[in-house]
Amino acid sequence: MNTSLDNIQNIYFIGIGGIGMSALARYFKFLGKNVGGYDKTPTQITIDLQKLGIDIHFEDNIDRIPKVFLSKENTLIVYTPAIPKNHKEFVYVQNNGFLIKKRAEVLGIITKGVYTLAVAGTHGKTTTTAILAHILKESGARVTAFLGGISENYNSNLVLEGNEVVVVEADEFDRSFLQLYPDIVAITSMDADHLDIYEEENALEESFIEFSSKAKDHLLVCNGLPLSGITFGIEDDSDYCAQHIKIDNGTYIFDLKTPHKLIRDLHLNLPGRHNLLNAITAFAIAMLYGSPTAPMAKALSSFRGVQRRFSYQIKTDDLVFVDDYAHHPTEINALHQAVREMHPDKKVLAVFQPHLYSRTRDFASDFAISLGQFDQLLLLDIYPARELPIAGVTSDWLLDMINIENKKIVKKEHLIKEITESNAEVILTIGAGDIGEEVNSIKEALLV
Repeated sequence: MNTSLDNIQNIYFIGIGGIGMSALARYFKFLGKNVGGYDKTPTQITIDLQKLGIDIHFEDNIDRIPKVFLSKENTLIVYTPAIPKNHKEFVYVQNNGFLIKKRAEVLGIITKGVYTLAVAGTHGKTTTTAILAHILKESGARVTAFLGGISENYNSNLVLEGNEVVVVEADEFDRSFLQLYPDIVAITSMDADHLDIYEEENALEESFIEFSSKAKDHLLVCNGLPLSGITFGIEDDSDYCAQHIKIDNGTYIFDLKTPHKLIRDLHLNLPGRHNLLNAITAFAIAMLYGSPTAPMAKALSSFRGVQRRFSYQIKTDDLVFVDDYAHHPTEINALHQAVREMHPDKKVLAVFQPHLYSRTRDFASDFAISLGQFDQLLLLDIYPARELPIAGVTSDWLLDMINIENKKIVKKEHLIKEITESNAEVILTIGAGDIGEEVNSIKEALLV
């Protein structure tokens, strides 16, 4: 680790339950540091962290901070930008001279001293980094990977095999990725998002261009993006692209064309052409890093996906239940394509929880089109996350724009009743808010 963190023994996280924060918490716990933190509510992530011996509390109260973390000489405070500025614990550490860093700054320190593979993009980065970490590990690389989701293969958002190479999801939110020191960069997409931060789409694009310039060795870009680099794509003229694609019993079988050779008969057990693109991206990065292709090909077929990324909860002839994190119209379109490809001619019910008032407002017409592709729709209230309500921006307002007959607003307490009374053969729960916390209850009700 970089020497600037060597004398730090205590690390306290404000917002420890976040997906990126919790990966760092696991990492420092593994290194033998004292790790603790605050979060707003208990989740499966915080439960898993507590099982590792990490001290977590759920009340914003300075008195709840364990005394060991109040010694500022050897304590680092890590916070998430989602924490409100008037958060009592955050204000206390600010006013009392603690060493405070954003999550992204800490990742930057870690990546500064190690060969780093970074995946950026408004969509696709979580699954791509998870595939990349898996195929590197299985091909013998001593890899540490910080993932933006829970890998089904490892039931963790941290892969820890050694310190030869770091894999990191490079997050564009709050321009966090500009803190990193990447050697190989892949950019999967640059759709407008996070306009609450960037305000204009071209500002988002500029930050991606700035990030792309940080690649020391190689820059990979999805074919069609306004960047020049090594290209990847599906069935096109990219440097790395899939050819001869077949689907057999829910598995993609394809050949991968690379600048130097054709790799035949790769297997990917994830639905959706967006996941095919993610696999191509991961393979290209790993090949540029120098991993051997034979063990990578075998590893790809054993990759089981990321929780809440087209996660099958029930899969029978009569009923399919899938949970997915999609929270942007482009992601919902990709989910729709995957569902129709894998389960053709089946009636599909989408249950969607919009995430953020600003995103709902900024992409309302696109959400209306993407959600209007399903046969039935249940729309939950907007999940506010870090935001206050915006006048006129409600789920009722969005519902009025969606052009399908079978649609309605539903409160969370009535959700299971509405789902179980539906005659849909495929049920999707969609969104980045707390809808994921309802999945087990829905699954249990459907299996009765």
